[in-house]
Amino acid sequence: MRFDLTDMRLFLTVVECGSLTQGARAMHLALASVSERIAGMEAALGAPLLERNRRGVRATAAGEALVRHARSILGQVEQMRGELRTYATGLKGRVRLLSNSGALSTFLPQQLCRFLAAHRDLAVDLEELTSTGIVQALVTRRADLGIVADTTDLGMLQTHLIATDKLVVLTAHKHRLARQAAVAFSEVLDEPFVGLKDAALETHLAERASRLGRQFDYRVQLRSTEMVAMHVEAGIGVSIMSDAAARTLHRDLAVLPLAEVWATRRIYLCARDFAALPPHTHLLAQQLLQQAA
Repeated sequence: MRFDLTDMRLFLTVVECGSLTQGARAMHLALASVSERIAGMEAALGAPLLERNRRGVRATAAGEALVRHARSILGQVEQMRGELRTYATGLKGRVRLLSNSGALSTFLPQQLCRFLAAHRDLAVDLEELTSTGIVQALVTRRADLGIVADTTDLGMLQTHLIATDKLVVLTAHKHRLARQAAVAFSEVLDEPFVGLKDAALETHLAERASRLGRQFDYRVQLRSTEMVAMHVEAGIGVSIMSDAAARTLHRDLAVLPLAEVWATRRIYLCARDFAALPPHTHLLAQQLLQQAA
């Protein structure tokens, strides 16, 4: 069974369009050529990939599996092309770094600034994920280096402790929770909530809430911690963020410890094997470890 990139791109286009005719038009190919290619793919696989009906076509179970793999493969190809293009601009290396929300909102931007200023021929692909997602990506070799909290099983990864942090609750001073010494997570779930949009921390907190059979009552989700703080100060709702991030805010807020044991977190730099890291990735790892020391 052999599918080339054109086959996969063509099949994705047809599925997304829901029509052989529309897919052919989008790919600037003759309808007969598209039909022939897909028939060849089905013959090579030995199973139908599309179901034809009066409205067009849709993927079979085998077709859905092909869609998943094709998207992954084509995405990796585009990532490869983008990385290789950087060498034409004078770059000599690219580091793929995954980080949780805590590091990304506190010490990591400053460290990346120092690293990139010192190594003008290197680039960093930075992605924010939950700690669980980062561990999975490292284990499956989709990244070399990650920064995670100890809220997840680190498995067989090599780790170095680089920071400690805790989650805190932010409220306006007039809020009823502001008078408490600490706040239980269940109490936060009873309140209107102001959160960060598309942040790994929000995913982690949502998972914690689901274990209690609960969910957050979001009033609004925003792109920056400073905007979150502004809304909390105005009494729109309460929020949770790392203590280190809270210390950077310029707002008049009550900052209270989150009472749960899991709210205190150790932050680790992780890799499958630090000794086997590519040279440019090793340079970044060294800097982060020196910063921690």
